[in-house]
Amino acid sequence: MNKILPLILLWLLGTTPLAWAKTPGEVEVGSLLRDATMQGLSGSSRKLSEYRGKPLIINVWASWCGPCRAEMGSLDRLSRRYGGKQFVVIGISTDDYPDRAQAFLQQAKTGFAHYIDSKLLLENMLGADRLPLTVLIDADGRVLAKLYGAKEWDSPQAIEAIGKVFGVKM
Repeated sequence: MNKILPLILLWLLGTTPLAWAKTPGEVEVGSLLRDATMQGLSGSSRKLSEYRGKPLIINVWASWCGPCRAEMGSLDRLSRRYGGKQFVVIGISTDDYPDRAQAFLQQAKTGFAHYIDSKLLLENMLGADRLPLTVLIDADGRVLAKLYGAKEWDSPQAIEAIGKVFGVKM
């Protein structure tokens, strides 16, 4: 497993550069996320810690980000197929204007929960210095991987990679 994980992450990363400056307060891969209250965008507000107990996929996006918009459909299909069973998918918008984020969500018709990060707390903690960012977190809240750039999250390769990172059968 330890030899396979870097290969899986390399595939998911594609040609994304690996070295970047850290955001203020960024939690590194291998560390536990701090708790934070997330302001509801498509529902009520929740604490990040309420998602503990199951692996979590957090997608950080913005309505103005073309690659974010492009991958949202595959995240929704992934969530509808596996979400709640093997893991949970949530979205965090970095939009400055909640009405723009909500307008995009109405158009995208996603079925998973979305939050807005108007104070940059989650954006900085997750390391979202560029978008989209998808963070894979284990059931205990430990960051397993940070993947930048748009992906086809419901492709057979991505599903296999997610299962291996989380150690679950897909």
